[in-house]
Amino acid sequence: MHDTTPQTADGKVLWHFSMSLDGFVAGPGHAMDWMPAATNRSGLIAEYVETTGAVLGGRDGWEAFPDAGAVYGGAWSGPLFVLTHHPDDAGPAEGVTFLDCDIAEAVEIARRAAGGKNVEVLSASLGRQLLERGLLDEIDLHVLPVLLGDGIRLYDSPGGAPVPLEMLNGDPLEEVNLRYRPTGATGASGETA
Repeated sequence: MHDTTPQTADGKVLWHFSMSLDGFVAGPGHAMDWMPAATNRSGLIAEYVETTGAVLGGRDGWEAFPDAGAVYGGAWSGPLFVLTHHPDDAGPAEGVTFLDCDIAEAVEIARRAAGGKNVEVLSASLGRQLLERGLLDEIDLHVLPVLLGDGIRLYDSPGGAPVPLEMLNGDPLEEVNLRYRPTGATGASGETA
């Protein structure tokens, strides 16, 4: 398996997440305490700070983390758009624009604001909708060695059809093999035995 080449600022609509091995991008209630404080890939945060021109997120994620200055630990700053059906009850936040429009229109607003850089989608539900509408250019995932068992899935579409993907870093149809060893048994309570 090959590591990805550095991200480029090509005006892409990019669905970008760190994800647990079992497919969760956040724990219950959008919990992120399972994520490590740092990445093992040198320069990764700087790469995304440099290539991201705007962020598009959903209301649930915003409610869980209402700090526009916290994207990439505060290293990134720029326009943040939150798509919601109820922008009138969202408290104002510096650097944040609450949108109540069709998702395609939200993407165009974010693209214009990104100024040729990428629009980073930080929402599982918005990413799914963009994928279904053909508005997503790329999915960039960092799979972490943890099983969450519950939370917010990257892609949740009960009754939906499979979505074939092409791998960009290696053989387009290559199967990715991951091998892990549990570091401790956990019970139903989550406590290490």
